[in-house]
Amino acid sequence: MIRRESNILIVGDRVLIRPDSPTDRTPHGLYLPPSVGEKEQVQTGHIIKVGPGYPIPNPNFTDDEPWAPNREPARYIPLQALVGDHALFLRKEAIEIEFNGEQLLIVPQPALLMLVREELHEEPEL
Repeated sequence: MIRRESNILIVGDRVLIRPDSPTDRTPHGLYLPPSVGEKEQVQTGHIIKVGPGYPIPNPNFTDDEPWAPNREPARYIPLQALVGDHALFLRKEAIEIEFNGEQLLIVPQPALLMLVREELHEEPEL
């Protein structure tokens, strides 16, 4: 039996973000209506996939025979964002999708305002 498995491939300079759940209370404990969270200009979330980056033109490319062998693979300038980063981004630039019942956001790299990256450092033994 063959089983199909879906996989998301992010293209270009985009990242796939699992948004943090919006807070429904103010710091003082007042409940906020759902529309308040939707109107926020800035949102946060965890990056779960990144695209390959910005394509670099191939100087040896010719349009003569695109089917001919010996074509060099595409090259990219990688993105600054990495899988696992926590991102602060502009909400209006995000495209909302639903995949396997989960709400996700596709955000272009220029809409990312800040990244928080957890790094592990080995502490010296005492």
